[in-house]
Amino acid sequence: MIFSTDLYTFLEKSDCRSFIPIVEGKKDIIRNHGDYKIWQSLLQQLPDVKPSLVNFNQDKVQIGLKEDISANKATQLRELLLQLQPWRKGPFDLFGIRIDAEWRSDLKWKRLVPHLDSLEGRKVLDVGCGNGYYGWRMLGGKAAFVIGIEPYLLNVIQFQAVKKYIPDTPFYIVPVGAEELPGKLEFFDAVFSMGVIYHRRSAFDHLSELFSFLNSGGQLVLETLIIKGKKGEVFCPDGRYAKMRNVWFIPSPGTLELWLQKAGFRNIRCVDITRIKTNEQRQTEWMTWESLSDFLDPADTTKTVEGWPAPVRAVFIADKP
Repeated sequence: MIFSTDLYTFLEKSDCRSFIPIVEGKKDIIRNHGDYKIWQSLLQQLPDVKPSLVNFNQDKVQIGLKEDISANKATQLRELLLQLQPWRKGPFDLFGIRIDAEWRSDLKWKRLVPHLDSLEGRKVLDVGCGNGYYGWRMLGGKAAFVIGIEPYLLNVIQFQAVKKYIPDTPFYIVPVGAEELPGKLEFFDAVFSMGVIYHRRSAFDHLSELFSFLNSGGQLVLETLIIKGKKGEVFCPDGRYAKMRNVWFIPSPGTLELWLQKAGFRNIRCVDITRIKTNEQRQTEWMTWESLSDFLDPADTTKTVEGWPAPVRAVFIADKP
């Protein structure tokens, strides 16, 4: 399903032909993944059901109603979806089955969306899109189409499970990282990069990539961890940060604004700063691994278990001249 004819047809029609050889080059790598056959089997077992309702404009991404599916098929669907955990982004509602993901991603979207330019008719790229929750919300904003890029294969499989029930929607995820895309695309009207930059070894490489993906006049939405500090200050964790191994740096808001300027962006604004709480990121039946409460010092929740400042996240919006 990852390499479906529909994907190639979509890339052709949307003038994203340059993505096709990249996807082709990933085929053998993905098919040799140790869990690929298991995941494909789970996708093939998903029951066939036709949704009577699709709604991307509420907190949950809703596909179908409880009345659309028999009790036996609902049980089968729920058990198969649970086998695809951890579900990190959500919530989703498939035929009355609520996928209560680790992140209440709707809360972040609600903080962000009032500051966005209209997505209506726009070509959108979502970098590090996870299982596609935000992409569906972008379609709810009437985007012309959304292409997500996501190197973590389980997230792509989760997306495929959802997409099975709405196959004709103009949203596809390509299983690659941003660094694998062609340079100087200058194609998209809006590019989202949420929760990615601090995992990249070079902030400037990432920002240059994002800049090159945008058309002139396009808009970047960048969400990241930040620290309290002056312009020029950056925190480089010695070891893990909130139990994460791959956090290379966390800038102050002023520092990130400076980086965006140096990358060529203009009209840069920080539209939200939020300290993440355990009602927004938490363990659930659909994500039984450790979550935020396990990453914070139980004696002082303003600090991580390593003693670093607890996670604070910010959203920046910037324009390409």
